[in-house]
Formats: sequence, C-alpha cells, structure tokens
Amino acid sequence: MNRLFSYFYNMKTIKSWSPGRINLIGEHIDYNDGYVMPAAIDKGTQFEITINGSDNMVDIHAQNIDDSVKFKIGEAHGLPMWAKYLYGVLMELRKYGADIGGFSATFSGDVPIGSGLSSSASLECSFAYGLDKLWDLHLDDWQIIKACQKAEHNYVGIKCGIMDQFASIKGRSGNVMRLDCRDLSYQYLPCNLGSYQLVLLNTHVSHELATSAYNDRRTQCESALNKIQDKYENIKSYRDFDLNFLESTQNILSDIEMHRARHVITEIQRVLSASDALLAQDMVTLGKLMYGSHESLSHDYEVSCSELDALVHYTRQDDKVLGSRMMGGGFGGCTINLVHEEHIETFINRIKQQYYNAYGIELTAYQLNISDGAQIII
Repeated sequence: MNRLFSYFYNMKTIKSWSPGRINLIGEHIDYNDGYVMPAAIDKGTQFEITINGSDNMVDIHAQNIDDSVKFKIGEAHGLPMWAKYLYGVLMELRKYGADIGGFSATFSGDVPIGSGLSSSASLECSFAYGLDKLWDLHLDDWQIIKACQKAEHNYVGIKCGIMDQFASIKGRSGNVMRLDCRDLSYQYLPCNLGSYQLVLLNTHVSHELATSAYNDRRTQCESALNKIQDKYENIKSYRDFDLNFLESTQNILSDIEMHRARHVITEIQRVLSASDALLAQDMVTLGKLMYGSHESLSHDYEVSCSELDALVHYTRQDDKVLGSRMMGGGFGGCTINLVHEEHIETFINRIKQQYYNAYGIELTAYQLNISDGAQIII
C-alpha cells in the first residue's frame, strides 16, 4: 500500500541536482580525522527519476555517454563502473530501511570527469537526494552523505573520506566549509578573497594508478598510526600529537610511513592556519599555505605527477599569483590557483602555452562560482 499511495499521491517524477566541489586546502586528511575546507561549485549532476510502477525493476540512462543499464533491485551483476556508484547508493539507502520500488532515471552532468572536482560525489548525491524526495524517505543529510560514501567503499572499492559527499550536500553559496572529520562538526566561512579569484587548471591527465595508490596511502597512514598507538596508549588519532612528537617516533616507523604521517600532521595545521587567514582576508598567507600544501602532497604524500608539479611551478614565476596546489586525489586532475582578478586572462593564456609546449596537451581553465548543495529542481 505504501508504494501504491506514493505512486498515486506523491510526485511521479522528480528532478534533483547536486554539485561537484573544490577543496581550498586540506587534502588526503579527511580519512585521517583532519580538517578540510571544501565548497560546492556551480557544476553538477542532474537526475530525472520517475516511479515506473514495478516492484523492483530499475533502468537508468547516462545521457553524457549514451549508455544504459537495467536491473532488479538486489540482483545486479556485471554493471559498468558508472552504474556501480548508483547501485551502491541504492543498496546503502535500503540499509536505512528505505522502501524503494521500481523506477526509471536519466542523468547528465557538467563536472569534468577525472578533474579532481568530485564528479562521483555529485553523481551519488544527486541520485540519493532525488530518491529520498521521490519516495518520501525522510532521511537526514548525514544519512545521505554516509550512504553515498559507503557506496564507494563497498561497491566501487575506493576507501574515500567523507569530504566530497559532505560538500555536495551541505554546500552554501558564497561560503567554504571547515569540516572536522573526527566529529563531523563544521562551520561556514565567507569566501571573501578581496581582489583575488580562484582559477582551476585542468591537466587533462588521469594516471591509472590513482585508485590503487589512494587506497595504499590510506593503508600506510593507518599502519603508521597503529604503530604509534601500540607504544603510546594515549594517542587516539593524528590530532593528538605534533611534528616534534612524530620525529621522535622514527625508530618505529618506516620511511614511507614517516613521510605519510608528516603530510597528515602538517596539512591539518595548514587548514587551521588557512581558516585564520581567510577570516582576516590575508590572501598572502593563504597563498603561502597553498604552496606548502602542494609541496607536502608532492614530496611527502607522493600523489602529484609531473603535469601537476609543472603547473604549480609555472605560477611561481608570476607575482600576480599568490598560491597554487594540486587538488583532489592526485595523479592528474586540476590545480587550484589564487590569482589577481585583473590578471586572470593573461595568466591563463601564459600557462596554456607553457603547458602545451611541455606536454602537447591543451589544458582547460575554469572560473567557478561557489554554490548551494543538493536541491530539487522545480
């Protein structure tokens, strides 16, 4: 009766949209109980979902790539990668007791895939948000966020942190968010950059080792922390000690573990310092912290690549650029750059030429607006 009631009395079709995200600073520390500073952007994924009257038949069409899947809920096999994200979301929502029947859906998006702007979270969150509203599930934001995160863990095989899904659901126009990934408390910070703007440069490369290396880094961080906890019972997370303490543990950590842990500790502090700089509108300090973040990601965490390093290096030749860093999982994708607003066109043209000369690749630049999070389109 519940499904029959929903079919006749609720909206039979709903349109949902959820954004990708940038991360101003705080990379690879969301799964290490750190702080992150993401913001939703004005690029995202739109779903149109229709109740089809069946008990458990689902068909979904991906418009951008003209591909479709059809399956029974709970009985999907051999799905293409893009559909595994959605099937995972559906199955994780059902763990909350969500009574979801058969439906048909189409979706499209404008978040560049592999750019580090979290097209996957945009896809997951738009889908989950639409299902919640269509089937009147009354899930709260955190249930949706966690279901989408678990979809990646359990159905895609990426042990991601919670930042991307959080930003896609909880974004607020004109604000970045400082999320404490240990207790999930957060605050909105006005993104007032004065005469500077954020410019993204897409390398248009995505090296194949990105997924496996991501999981390797998480394992290495966990191993380092476990070794420290075995010797020091009062240590619960990376938030419980500083760099000086870390250096005293060299005899129990491998060189790789030491490097990974150093990035985590220093990046946590950079986020806190960046919060202060942003509130004080101190763009010079913010820019220096961005450069420091990239150096740590490149040398200690080793998730950069030659293309990303080159783009950051090119910015150091320009006094109208205050900061630059790789953004996202790494091994390709975008850099995020703090550029004077009157210099943006000149900056983009110069970097494009330098990058093409070095790699024979046409990069793409984005000037993005910070947007609200997931929403229903009327």
